Amino acid sequence: MKTVSEHLVEYFENRGVKHIFGLCGHTNIALLSALAASDIDFITVRHEQIAAHAADSYARITGKASVLLTHLSPGLTNATTGVANAALDCIPMVVIAGDVPSYYYGKHPHQEVNLHADASQYEIYRPFVKRSWRVDTAELLPEIMQKAFQLAESGQPGPVLVNVPMDVFSKPVAASYFDRLTSSFSTLHKPSIDDETGRLIIQALGQASSPVLYIGGGLLLADASDELQRFVDHMQIPVAHSLMGKGALRDDHPLVLGMTGFWGTELVNQTCLGADNILAIGTRFKEADCSSWYDDYTFNIPPTRLMHIDIEPAEIGRNYPTEIGVVADARSALQVLNRLAREIYPDGFQRPDIVAKIARWRHEFKTSNQQMATSDAFPMMPERILADTRSVLPDDAIITTDVGWNKNGVGQQFDILEPGSVLIPGGFATMGFGPPAALGAKIAAPERIVVSLVGDGGFGQNPSVLTTAVERQLVIVWIVMNNNAFGTIAGLQKAHYDLNYGTTFPGNVGDADLGPDYAAIARAYGAEGIRIRSADQLRPALAKAIASNRPTVLDVAMINNPTPTTGHWNILDIYSPGMNKSHVAT
Repeated sequence: MKTVSEHLVEYFENRGVKHIFGLCGHTNIALLSALAASDIDFITVRHEQIAAHAADSYARITGKASVLLTHLSPGLTNATTGVANAALDCIPMVVIAGDVPSYYYGKHPHQEVNLHADASQYEIYRPFVKRSWRVDTAELLPEIMQKAFQLAESGQPGPVLVNVPMDVFSKPVAASYFDRLTSSFSTLHKPSIDDETGRLIIQALGQASSPVLYIGGGLLLADASDELQRFVDHMQIPVAHSLMGKGALRDDHPLVLGMTGFWGTELVNQTCLGADNILAIGTRFKEADCSSWYDDYTFNIPPTRLMHIDIEPAEIGRNYPTEIGVVADARSALQVLNRLAREIYPDGFQRPDIVAKIARWRHEFKTSNQQMATSDAFPMMPERILADTRSVLPDDAIITTDVGWNKNGVGQQFDILEPGSVLIPGGFATMGFGPPAALGAKIAAPERIVVSLVGDGGFGQNPSVLTTAVERQLVIVWIVMNNNAFGTIAGLQKAHYDLNYGTTFPGNVGDADLGPDYAAIARAYGAEGIRIRSADQLRPALAKAIASNRPTVLDVAMINNPTPTTGHWNILDIYSPGMNKSHVAT
């Protein structure tokens, strides 16, 4: 009779699991040992947060729930930030955690969490996973695993936790408990929209004088970019997007306005303010995307009329009153809307004025940004780092960001030309996401170029990500936008308190020779490392790194200019009430 671990590995194989991310511990080596005889590849790392972020990005690229394996207690808590990041970005993940032997519950064996209740380790994840299970008997594990995958991938996706005592992993169990599940791996049919409601939406958009589509990350999770483009091309409605909705439609599409909110541009924020009807799809209307929900910056709802489609009922009407709310999968809903749009308006629409306005604004913005994007200054201007990086990469290159310029600047002025090719820590805005996210992306799509744009603060959190890249010969380029500071926070502190305390590192912000030499650190790990010494070195160095077939770190000294904005964030009012201060120090 096979053990639970042996059956579980077969179960994963039958589900099509190709990779499992994690780190060993005495509570999970029975499962690891069973994996040794499998074609499933265990991606071992040096810190569980790395494993969690890599599993997160892997799921974003594959569109299926990833699997994360951790040890108990410190292993589980080390992964917490990465799993919570996945939760707030609605990324499907099944976390399997080893635990103390079930027959020792409450005796406080090695590393047990039982300060408030016996056998309570699984409760650590309760605030942010969709469900956490504690497996009490070996016979229940197959049923729980089945529920775990289904819940992670259905509705609004997200992580789940299956907490397994180490004795359960090693217990023999009859094959029948697992065998009866192999015929029920089918994906749930997702809710769509009825024709009557669909007609109301199409007619409202068709009769509107200034309609706008507002797109969030839920559209990308639903793999609905093709349906979106068909709808936009027929209805000719301009498209605004949240940070997480970036790339749902190519940024060079003639009707893409750009990212809304605090880091949004004047074009997108003003167009949204002037809209008479907005159809929002797969978005939460989060604070930064909505200028802290203040009137007169990004949205005025009402008087703007809002129609909202989302897979999660709680998101509809959460932050703005909604006239038509639809609980539906974005892809299924758009398929219906496309059919009805062609039925009701067979000739479609032409809106040359808004197309011309967007084209004119893009030209003006590019012209106004040209001096920064081509500046020979060193340390480099962040705009030039982004412009040079974009110029080297093919359309389908995968970009991972972290926080700071590499997130906000990318959202505002870095063209994404393939849906789903930018991976951003949105809801949690987790510093340290980008470097390990590149690992998961490259493992999921080995044929594609993967580049991680990250600040020195983010890269410094877990540089051991390089170990896994070197061991597996993963061709990833990390561009460290190094301003010798936690740049965004340093800018806020300087603007409002006229000092930098605890927000910058010793030396001058942007000093090219102070702080860790990340290129040397990369070489110490066995990767390639290059410290950029002038602005004209970056572009050829990036091209060479991509062609080298080696993991490479490019350490690029950067001036700590703030990302320009036209929106608002209420922290400015909290820091400097009544003073109408910008985040930009003058």
